[in-house]
Amino acid sequence: MSVLLLALAGGLGAVARFVLDGALTAARAWRYPVGTTVVNLSGSFLLGLLAGLAAGRLLPPAGLLVLGTGFLGGYTTFSTSAYETVRLAEQRRWGAAAAHGVGQVVLATALAALGYLAGS
Repeated sequence: MSVLLLALAGGLGAVARFVLDGALTAARAWRYPVGTTVVNLSGSFLLGLLAGLAAGRLLPPAGLLVLGTGFLGGYTTFSTSAYETVRLAEQRRWGAAAAHGVGQVVLATALAALGYLAGS
C-alpha cells in the first residue's frame, strides 16, 4: 500500500510543479528560471518542515515517506535546475548561471534548515 501512496503522491507533486511553474512563466516572460527556483526553494523548506515534524514525532514515518519522498520528490526538480544553469552558461549569462547554480543550492539548504527548525 505504501508504494501505491508513494507513487500517487509523486504524481500529484509533479502536477503541482507543472501548474505552479506554468503559472509563473505565463504571467511574465522571465529571463531567469523563476518557476524552477520557486518550486525548488519552496520544496526545500517544506521538506525541512516535514523532517522537523517527523523528528518531533508530530508526523509518522509513513507521512514523511508519502509527503516528503513522494509528493515533494515529484514536486522538486534537480535535473531541470541543473539544465537551466547550463543553458544560462551557454548563453554566456555568467552571473545568472552562478546565481542559479550556486545560489539555489545555498538557499535551498538554508530554507530546509529553517523548515526543520520551524517543524521541530
